[in-house]
Amino acid sequence: MESFTDAPTIIDLFSGCGGFSLGAELAGFQSIAAIDIDSTLQSSFGKNFPKAKPIQGNVAEILKSDWNQLIGSVRPTGIIGGPPCQGFSRIGKREKQDPRNDLIHHYYRHVKELSPKFFVMENVQGLLDNENIETLMNGIEQVSGKYKILGPFIVNAANFGAATNRLRVVVIGYDPEEMEPLSLDKLSPSGPIKPTTIRDAISDLPPPIIDPKNSLDYGWALYPSLDGKKLSSYAKKMRNLPPKGLGWNDSIARMKDGYLSGLIETRHTETVSARYANTPCGKADPVSKSYKLHWDGLSPTLRAGTGSDKGSFQAVRPLHPSEGRVITVREAARIQGFPDWFVFHPTKWHSFRMIGNSVSPLMSEGLLSPIFKNVTQQKTECAA
Repeated sequence: MESFTDAPTIIDLFSGCGGFSLGAELAGFQSIAAIDIDSTLQSSFGKNFPKAKPIQGNVAEILKSDWNQLIGSVRPTGIIGGPPCQGFSRIGKREKQDPRNDLIHHYYRHVKELSPKFFVMENVQGLLDNENIETLMNGIEQVSGKYKILGPFIVNAANFGAATNRLRVVVIGYDPEEMEPLSLDKLSPSGPIKPTTIRDAISDLPPPIIDPKNSLDYGWALYPSLDGKKLSSYAKKMRNLPPKGLGWNDSIARMKDGYLSGLIETRHTETVSARYANTPCGKADPVSKSYKLHWDGLSPTLRAGTGSDKGSFQAVRPLHPSEGRVITVREAARIQGFPDWFVFHPTKWHSFRMIGNSVSPLMSEGLLSPIFKNVTQQKTECAA
């Protein structure tokens, strides 16, 4: 038996909170396993994907023999994943010997061992720099005999409808014996997409709420009255309840009552708040270096910060376009393309890490939808 579900299946390596998996699910795939070594980053996965199997583990230490225990005899239709990119990032200190760089190799090792019909790998642009490209190409070489390789190529989440310029390297491989030919043209958005502005993405959201000082509170607040204002098509989409099989029951119930999460305030001193308020839109605050968003523009790439193993540094967060403060977790989620039913973590720091580390679900869905059509078309033709 190829699968215990009627839908084509995927495994998400280095899953984090599940942005890549969410796009795959919305494209039609069924997530059967998601692996990440960081239990905090992955802590919301089980809530948002109740039918999937989150696994805390080191991808580098998982052997071929372990997969039978993890997923049984299932052969996944596809493997997706974004190996940790800190060693390749152009921001901050790059370390060629960063052990996380070896995870590129292990990603392709699992592709080779599990032999899915396709794979999609995502990473930062720095992976294509001269000092890093060899690592990527050595990984691809492990599977190039079986798979037709597309890329590496660069995509921008903004071109898939996200309100952020987030450039990423993508490599796609597919088995030409099991799938019809794929091309970059088929994987690109069909026709021009109207950019999603910051106004489209966050102007309907409630202001921050006072920190409830409850370690389990996700920061719930009521949607504000629209007072005759029309929702953007983007905001309408983000407010939709999840498809069947996705979403945390508590979040779904709260949304039906008009609440959404991720609204806990970040407190600033009066001096800092005034400085933020006086920073021109489209410019950076000279002290914090926080970029102030423009209502009619896009956000720069949202950054993740570091975990406790790397010093627990918080990433610089963008400033709200018209209020003297940094953006909330929910505003960041909207900018990245996460729907309002998706919950993160009661702690803002961990929530921003989750969002900053994630693949935009909109980009994921855009890339994986044509692959889903290809796979299911083949299944239909074979059945006929």
